Parts: sequence; structure tokens; C-alpha cells
Amino acid sequence: AMKFSGDLRVRIGEAVGLQPTRWSLRHSLFRKGYQLLDPYVTVSVDQVRVGQTSTKQKTNKPTYNEEFSATVTDGHQIELSVFHDTPIGYDDFVANCTLHFQDLLRSAGPSDSFEGW
Repeated sequence: AMKFSGDLRVRIGEAVGLQPTRWSLRHSLFRKGYQLLDPYVTVSVDQVRVGQTSTKQKTNKPTYNEEFSATVTDGHQIELSVFHDTPIGYDDFVANCTLHFQDLLRSAGPSDSFEGW
């Protein structure tokens, strides 16, 4: 598998179509509007977190426009994960996606950037 070494810059634009979690639905009985999430996004390279957005309140289509940079050595994959920021205990997992560097590099020149995920 092709690995990536170099400078990585990731811009988190927005998330759309996020679904309520079991935790947020359970608490919606008490407070209307709790089907809405308080989402944030984490950026990880090979299971190491390299960035985390701010938390947006009460929305299932948050806009972030936040950018993260990391120096990567022999990287295999980038993972973007969305979590619901809960007031107590562990935050709730909402969604994730994994991008493999070899898929990006296969069609790329050295200065290419990728848009639209």
C-alpha cells in the first residue's frame, strides 16, 4: 500500500444530514429540540488525532470552515469522525468516513488538493 509523508492540510467545511443519536433521542422526551445535535468533527491520521473542530450548538447541518495542519510520516489513512458533545460521560459517536492516502495519491500531482467530501 502506498503511504504518504509530508504536510497535510485539512479544511472542515460543513456536515449535512447528521442523524440524532440514541442519547439525543432519549433526552428529547424532556426537552423539545433535543433531536438536534451539538456536533464536532475530529481529524485523525492512523488513529492519532491531529485536529478537532469547535462544537456547534443544536444543529444537524453544522458549518465549521476550520483548518488543520499536520506533518505526516508514512501515513495510511485519514479518518473524519463526528461526535455529539454530551453534557456528561463520553461523547456520542455520530458518523465517520475514512480516506486512504493511496486513493488520493494515485490520481494526484504533488500540489493537488481535493475538494468536496
